[in-house]
Amino acid sequence: MSKVWFYHLERTSLEGVLPNLLEKCLNQGWHAVVEAPAEELVTRLDEWLWEFSKESFLPHGTARDGDPATQPVYLTAGPENPNAAQVRFCVGGADPSPCLAHSPPYERVFVLFDGNDEAALARARLQWAALKGAPHERAYWAQNEEGRWVNKG
Repeated sequence: MSKVWFYHLERTSLEGVLPNLLEKCLNQGWHAVVEAPAEELVTRLDEWLWEFSKESFLPHGTARDGDPATQPVYLTAGPENPNAAQVRFCVGGADPSPCLAHSPPYERVFVLFDGNDEAALARARLQWAALKGAPHERAYWAQNEEGRWVNKG
């Protein structure tokens, strides 16, 4: 059974949240897959993760880099899990449902969505509702006024 955590991004962008979450996963000793719905977003995230901080480095790669099994963070627009990741991030509207049938199951599946985008918010609500009654633990995270993440359900 996977824990599925929805992150409602209103005060912070995907680029502001994703690196911190990935660093926390890597510090746990977990590998991660970041799934986007299109290669254009995979390319954008790949470029951005190389440049996001001068003080930090997030080891990651895509299919273009070769040897995906060795990547601690693998970026993709598909369902694969070539690095035996324990954690999966669904960003940009990627559907979490297919990865929940993965065996072995992911420890966590993160769904990060832009709460300022009506279409993204509606899609996340549908994804949340689709998991109701499923054998997965769901949590909904939103930022409070101070910018801290609060579990709201």
